[in-house]
Amino acid sequence: MSDATNAQSVPPQPSPLPLPRRIADAYVDALVVLDPVTGTMLGDRGSHGALPDFSPDGGDQIAALAGDTLRRLAGTGQLPGADADIDAGGTGTGGGTDAAVERNCARLLRERLTAELAMHETGETLRSLSTIYSPVHRVRTALLLTPTKDAEDWRAAAARLRAVPASLESYRASLAEGLRRGLPGGPAQVTTMIEQLDEWLGVRGGWFARFTAAGPASLRTELDSAARQAADGAARLRDWLREVYGPGTEGTPDVVGRERYAVCARHFTGLDLDPDEAYEYGWSEFHRVLGEMRTEAAKVLPGAPTPWAALKHLDTHGHAVEGEEAVRAWLQELMDETIGRLDGTHFDIAEPVRRVESRIAPAGGGAAPYYTAPSQDFSRPGRTWLPTMGRTRFPTYELVATWYHEGVPGHHLQLAQWAHLSGRLSRYQTGVGSVSANTEGWALYAERLMDELGFLAHPEHRLGYLDLQMMRAVRVVIDLGMHLGLDIPAHSPFHPGGRWTPQLAGEFLAAHSGRPDAFVRNELIRYQGAPGQAIGYKLGERAWLRGREAARTARGRDFDLKRWHMAALSQGSLGLADLEAELAVL
Repeated sequence: MSDATNAQSVPPQPSPLPLPRRIADAYVDALVVLDPVTGTMLGDRGSHGALPDFSPDGGDQIAALAGDTLRRLAGTGQLPGADADIDAGGTGTGGGTDAAVERNCARLLRERLTAELAMHETGETLRSLSTIYSPVHRVRTALLLTPTKDAEDWRAAAARLRAVPASLESYRASLAEGLRRGLPGGPAQVTTMIEQLDEWLGVRGGWFARFTAAGPASLRTELDSAARQAADGAARLRDWLREVYGPGTEGTPDVVGRERYAVCARHFTGLDLDPDEAYEYGWSEFHRVLGEMRTEAAKVLPGAPTPWAALKHLDTHGHAVEGEEAVRAWLQELMDETIGRLDGTHFDIAEPVRRVESRIAPAGGGAAPYYTAPSQDFSRPGRTWLPTMGRTRFPTYELVATWYHEGVPGHHLQLAQWAHLSGRLSRYQTGVGSVSANTEGWALYAERLMDELGFLAHPEHRLGYLDLQMMRAVRVVIDLGMHLGLDIPAHSPFHPGGRWTPQLAGEFLAAHSGRPDAFVRNELIRYQGAPGQAIGYKLGERAWLRGREAARTARGRDFDLKRWHMAALSQGSLGLADLEAELAVL
């Protein structure tokens, strides 16, 4: 029989379909080349000397990668998996866990890339101005996360600093294209970004010079030159924003309306939002928390006219820590102690996850504390950051629950656990495809868990925790209210029957918060620049609570909270549309 006859008699064998994880990992490999900030977050050493191209062309390349990845994912056919049983360590039983991992990886990849493409296609990426979410802030985050352990690291840092002018120029090109297309950013975001850049550039030689001050003497000339180049690039962007872009946005509303809000909320929550239902939920939480605050305030200051009068009393008469270094050390001790008390009882905390660092945030950023995740090899640990906003005295009532949120068992325990599992899950699930409402929802759930477990029994700390809960409920109300122009209901204690505006939103937040005016102003501008992000805290917390309750009901006496926590933290990222259902079957 000839070779030709043999070839015709044997039907061609189909190539095996690529698994979702392979597609996700290939996407991450390609993304890191286009976005070195993501590479640095993951711990990729080759990324540390570069910055992204934020221009329209750069955005088109990332969108093309997303579109190609979605087409490859669609070609996998039927996704694997029925519901899987995942054990307490997150390792699963039989083949079901592999199926669950692949199913969730595919779900996340499809949902995230679709949401990101919608942001790109509607032009949201051409007016990306925010107090914390913008290319400018990604550039500084990249520098904050750049390793600086030895001379090789510092050479990469110098290269990254030299890349700052071109990267910021590419961002300017996108903003200019947005103006050309009639897609301006909000004036409040422009003004605040100019103020932040002023602060970065104007103190003791500028933030870039202070960043390089710790570098080795052998590289001093190179580092000083690179810092000057970076500062010059930031100054050019600031001046352009003030002289060209700012005037081009005059008259633009700082609210976005229903169409834009739906796209942005999808991006931040992974959920097709029902805004009316979410608005009602925000109000129900407002009233619930207000009742609890009144009860707790009476313990702190009997006869206090409002809970915030009691908090004001604590500002001067409650427990406080004096000095930046002292509060940093106090927060570190709080996290270390919390890990010791939770490990083995309510969580099984892996050794690499036990390390988390407390840091003071550099000036010129947002007013709220934040967290940065570890690299996936843990060479860079997870870190909490406290903006001091010029303060030297720090009442602890506002810090304890906040550090349960930012540190342990909040952001650190979730995101560091994901890094710990980056060999079992895809890097997309553990380090790239994070959904804001999932992570913020877990962190808010963590605050509530610590209250349930009795860690907030002291009236000062519990009132501070409730004040945080109130702020998150108010966020839902005013973020939806001002962006969609909703009516204020008759049961509201504030302007019943009116209609939300940014001014009324600011007044409502100030009247129901124990924080200083500068913080309140910064918060409102933050909500205007990231529509749909602020609602994710409470909506995400609700998904975590509902998922836990459904799992408890299904398992009955067999429900084990520690097992559920570890299984939940071991499934990687998911949008809210998928999260609750997955939590219910753990």
